[in-house]
Amino acid sequence: MKFAQIVDFETERIDEVRDLLRAYEEQARSQARAGAPTTRTLLQDRANPRRYLAVVEFASHEEAMTNSDAPETGELAARLSTLMTRPTVYTDCDVHEE
Repeated sequence: MKFAQIVDFETERIDEVRDLLRAYEEQARSQARAGAPTTRTLLQDRANPRRYLAVVEFASHEEAMTNSDAPETGELAARLSTLMTRPTVYTDCDVHEE
């Protein structure tokens, strides 16, 4: 079953966040890293323009856990946390329909 994680965060530095995410994704693709996300959608809250939701999809929960354990993912999370204005909230979801 496909798996998605919703990452709820606030930042005033979204361009830097986007640059880090794009570099991370490019590295994952070029290395054909196991467990890498299959898609990412970035949403901006209209009521609070500093709030964003990233919906990150994986082939399965197991693939997501492989990705989570990768050193590159830990490095990305550490770098992103310096750009946030509040702690990030994660919601894990099974994808039932698309």
